[in-house]
Amino acid sequence: MSEIKSFSDYTSKYNSNVDFSALFSGTSDSSSVGNTNMLSDYAAIKNGSYGKLMKAYYAKQDAEKLSGKGDTSQKLTLMKTSADSLKKSADALNDSSLWEKKKIKKKDEKTGEEIEVEDYDWDKITKAVKSFVEDYNDVVKEAGESNTKDVLRNASWMTGMTDKNSNMLAKIGITIGKGNKLELDEDALKQADISSLKTVFTGYNSFVSKISQKATGISNAANRASATYTNNGTYSKTDFSLTSSKIDKEV
Repeated sequence: MSEIKSFSDYTSKYNSNVDFSALFSGTSDSSSVGNTNMLSDYAAIKNGSYGKLMKAYYAKQDAEKLSGKGDTSQKLTLMKTSADSLKKSADALNDSSLWEKKKIKKKDEKTGEEIEVEDYDWDKITKAVKSFVEDYNDVVKEAGESNTKDVLRNASWMTGMTDKNSNMLAKIGITIGKGNKLELDEDALKQADISSLKTVFTGYNSFVSKISQKATGISNAANRASATYTNNGTYSKTDFSLTSSKIDKEV
């Protein structure tokens, strides 16, 4: 699905700024002019340009109405998707099974032989932390481009809480970089004290648990903002980007 920020492409391609009233006007006082208008209208309908113009016109009108609310429906959908991914990765880190010692196979540093030892699965832990950092940064990016008040408020709370926990995060290899995005040092993560990792990533009041809660708040805010009413007054949450894509195909 292509991203559509505005409908300028439609207006330039189909000249939707034309006076549409001409398409509905009756014949003029002059018989010859009236006949010309009728033939012109008939030709426009027959060759399909009339339908294209109308689709472009109403698409533009819908976009203008939507922009008055703040973000486009497509942007809100991306915001919700990013927030849902963040919640998922945060909850994965808060899964107690991730922090249990397991029997894993490692190579003996002296002999090079593969032996079975009981240890934390650092590869799995590192992968989970990387996913969390990437999803967090996606939300920060999407929220930074948002004009929806509730999304911005929840995102601001989230980054503010992260800043308050910056010292604790730094101990496990996570620092706050440019634009409030997180940066991960994998070597520092693997060398971190396991108790520090569990403090950050496990438990109801842990940092990652609060991030999960706020990701839900951002997702809900984006979902509420994307809800629209149909012409007949029924409630709809249809993604406008799907409508836009449909218009592209039909036109």
